[in-house]
Amino acid sequence: MSPTLGAVEVDFVTPRHLAGGGDPAWVTVPLHRACGWSHGDDSLVPRVLLSSPGHKALLHLWPDPAGQWWTLSHAGETEQPAWYASFGARTPVELIAAATDALTDPAPPTDAPFDPYEPLRQTGWSPTAAGNGLASPDGTAYLQRLGGAEEPGAWFVTAALGPDRPVWQARFGEHTPARLVTAFTAALADPKPVLRIDSGRSLPTRNPNIVTRQTTDVRAELLAGALEERVRSLAARQAAPPTSPAPSRQSPATKRRSR
Repeated sequence: MSPTLGAVEVDFVTPRHLAGGGDPAWVTVPLHRACGWSHGDDSLVPRVLLSSPGHKALLHLWPDPAGQWWTLSHAGETEQPAWYASFGARTPVELIAAATDALTDPAPPTDAPFDPYEPLRQTGWSPTAAGNGLASPDGTAYLQRLGGAEEPGAWFVTAALGPDRPVWQARFGEHTPARLVTAFTAALADPKPVLRIDSGRSLPTRNPNIVTRQTTDVRAELLAGALEERVRSLAARQAAPPTSPAPSRQSPATKRRSR
């Protein structure tokens, strides 16, 4: 079926960790426009470098076929050593955005401990043979923390289609705040699909037994407005932190069909 006039054909993909990277603007634009992060101006170089107000945090996006494309680093403070997080090219931007949103939250919750394992346990992830690890129900994603109880180390989240087919990896240094790692794992565990326009090229596999695509025609103006709505929401949070979580909103969609 051809898209209707003024509509764009998109795919809603599950599981989200195998949906491909998505549009980096979902992370970079809100950091700049809503959270006040500054950037350089070198249009001849294919990279993005964003610095937080006060220059304590730095986000570096650099297309590197041999390494992690995204690196988020933070300088040490009085009660918090320096830390870093990095993400492979195919890490879904929705997961990276969850971590950066937690970092830029002007009023982060402080009344409960953060456990990166908990969102995964609640959605059926199970212990792996290796210590300190959890695996997704379909066996295509893994969480592991190095070290032991007395000296915990770095966190690793890996998506893979088999022992020799890695898709992406996220790495969180041992001093990364637990609330950021938990925000990432909560987004990873979220069963809601993510929207992709170029899924035919970005998906690591089209095997319908592994990845599900729901094809939908979405009005172009609604699709374009999703990022603007995200910017407005985060800008409002910066100006006046909400006292209670806002209700989730579903993506605009009509004429859904499976592939």
